[in-house]
Amino acid sequence: MSIDFATLAAILAMAAATMLTRVGGLFLIRYVSLEGSRRKAIESIPPAVLMAVVAPTAFATGIAETIACAVTAFAAFRLPMLVSVALGVACVAVLRALGM
Repeated sequence: MSIDFATLAAILAMAAATMLTRVGGLFLIRYVSLEGSRRKAIESIPPAVLMAVVAPTAFATGIAETIACAVTAFAAFRLPMLVSVALGVACVAVLRALGM
């Protein structure tokens, strides 16, 4: 198996861009005050991203996935993101096991 240089360069460039974006965000957040509406806006981003990823699945698949997406959506309002996702995964697993 041979490795194409262009493919390897593209992968390394994407990895570098990803790491610079993550580290840059952590560095820049030191100089920005997050109070009031700014904090609320930043805190609403993870549930919004989760719903953007999950929403197409809710309507393009079966009833088990639709119910699990609804559970995930409601859980995302009150619970941490990891717990919301875990509830959604557990819900779809149980519903599929029940034959839905």
